[in-house]
Amino acid sequence: MAIDHDRLFKELLTTFFEEFILLFFPHVHEHIDFRHLSFLSEELFTDVTAGEKYRVDLLIQTKLKGEAGIIIIHVENQSYMQSSFPERMFIYFSRLFEKYRTNILPIAIFSYDFIRDEPSSFTLQFPFLHVLQFQFLAVELRKQNWRHYIRSENPIATALLSKMGYNENERVELKKQFFRMLIRQNIDEAKRRLLIGFFETYVKLTEQEEEQFQNEVKKMGGKEGEQVMELIISYEQKGKIAGAKEKEREMIQKMVEKGMSITQIAHLLDRSEEEVRKVVEMKS
Repeated sequence: MAIDHDRLFKELLTTFFEEFILLFFPHVHEHIDFRHLSFLSEELFTDVTAGEKYRVDLLIQTKLKGEAGIIIIHVENQSYMQSSFPERMFIYFSRLFEKYRTNILPIAIFSYDFIRDEPSSFTLQFPFLHVLQFQFLAVELRKQNWRHYIRSENPIATALLSKMGYNENERVELKKQFFRMLIRQNIDEAKRRLLIGFFETYVKLTEQEEEQFQNEVKKMGGKEGEQVMELIISYEQKGKIAGAKEKEREMIQKMVEKGMSITQIAHLLDRSEEEVRKVVEMKS
């Protein structure tokens, strides 16, 4: 199954937006008043020339400290290489400015698994006139050395270790450091599960690597080792429960498609009719 990169990054950034800005753009963070943060509905643009539709990844409304007017922050995650990306960022900017008529801060996250010097500007000019120099903030994750972030208390850094620059032979150590970072952070269970789910989507160890990882955790010892092991076991158990529930939902849907009644399904699965009805209504 293909990874929905945009959905994963949107969920991560919506949950930890201030932390993202603080980590990569501290000079911006000091100016933003995060008390007025609100996430706007998705914007869908049609490229008439190309005949394609584009959806803005993330749009945030907020204010600058000490200023009355609102600003719009547009964050775009780019998970594949595209030579025309700066032009697309400019088109998004111009459409957003046309609608909101306020200051707009464009930010791009390059999250693909290659190292490449990405431009962060779009220029329109003639030999006799410089018409436009459009610029946007950018972070190229693969260029970030993951070891520079392992002392960070920032949860966004924890998740994004999975997209930073590491070698294949560092994957076990990467996962170990991820969990060490995680247990140091005072965040609730739902956010922890979000970070683990994001990390493990992009860093999938082989059986041999997973065995090596488990051995490394056992060697840690002390309170830290116990906390890491408890977190791993808890996540795996809840993942199995969630997987079993999803299989049951799929089974109920197939039974409905075959013409079985809610009463028959409830009897076969030893569930109440209300439980089965909720699954059916959710799928419809």
